[in-house]
Amino acid sequence: MGASAINVVSFGYLHGDPPPAHLVLNLTKHFRDPHVSPALRYMDANDLPVRQAVLATPGVRELICAASLLVDAYDVGPVDAPLTVAVDAPLTVAVGCAGGRHRAATVAMALADRLGKTGIPVHLEHRDLAKPVVER
Repeated sequence: MGASAINVVSFGYLHGDPPPAHLVLNLTKHFRDPHVSPALRYMDANDLPVRQAVLATPGVRELICAASLLVDAYDVGPVDAPLTVAVDAPLTVAVGCAGGRHRAATVAMALADRLGKTGIPVHLEHRDLAKPVVER
């Protein structure tokens, strides 16, 4: 059994509802938003200073590790899935933050990188990374 592939999707709640997923990680309330820093506000997860700031946030690396373990648990079961369940469909993990440009995209990148080391194909998508900064 097991997933034939894993999709990791980053998104911003301010740009719409989360995409359909098996697991959704909501980073909006628990981790400092780099958007509050004027130096990082108009950057995104493609910029090293943003990735460094997000990954240095207490708890973020532990969250990535825990999410990887959750994916492993989903991959193991269900052993007796009814025939109507598409067990070969990709397992999808959605990672969301406010705008989808900093926290979610960075965590999604790190999670996809970690999961990619398992040998299962991983597809990374950033739904809202290229969208304009949401001014609050």
